Amino acid sequence: MKIAKGSSQWIANSLVVGSVFLFLFIIFNGFEVSSLFLFLSFIFYLLTLFFIIFFRDPDREIGKGIVACADGKIREISNLNDKDIGECVLVSTFMNVYNVHVNRMPIDGIVKDIKHIYGAHLPAFKKESEKNERVIIMVDTKIGKIKIVQIAGTLARRIVPYIKKGDKLKKGDKIGIIRLGSRVDVYLPSRKVKVNVGDYVKAGVSNIAEIND
Repeated sequence: MKIAKGSSQWIANSLVVGSVFLFLFIIFNGFEVSSLFLFLSFIFYLLTLFFIIFFRDPDREIGKGIVACADGKIREISNLNDKDIGECVLVSTFMNVYNVHVNRMPIDGIVKDIKHIYGAHLPAFKKESEKNERVIIMVDTKIGKIKIVQIAGTLARRIVPYIKKGDKLKKGDKIGIIRLGSRVDVYLPSRKVKVNVGDYVKAGVSNIAEIND
């Protein structure tokens, strides 16, 4: 199983701590405190397993059209006038804890700008999440300018980009990971959307909109 870039340290740390407590259990076996060491070792080994599952990075067969940036549930589809894109459609995906959290490019393009804004860590499905930490990625594509916004949530404490300004990316390329969270918004020039609110999508696989009107 592949592990997402930028996540191996989390797995290693919990594994080492679990092993230390197991070693202490062996050393102090027979003493009253040994049961506590065994319990803590079990907890950290479980945490290691959780991190391995959470930070998995499976291979994907890239889908047709404009594809989803994130695994998860479509929480909002809106037509609006964005200050950066103009008339556009917003497709917002909420990632639950069991989803793959590596985000991918929805369409071929060149990264024109990346901005990391630090902020709160409110639940990503709430209106107030507009104040949350986020990474805003502006991309030039054959359908015009698009915007991808990675948003941290309650548990998410860091957004790790894999890309930089000037990168030329293909549809399905990995753009980053939100550690322990949580939501990705994609702003597209007005398109025919192929998904509905409540649908579950996979990053790089699920077709969310048509390239041509």
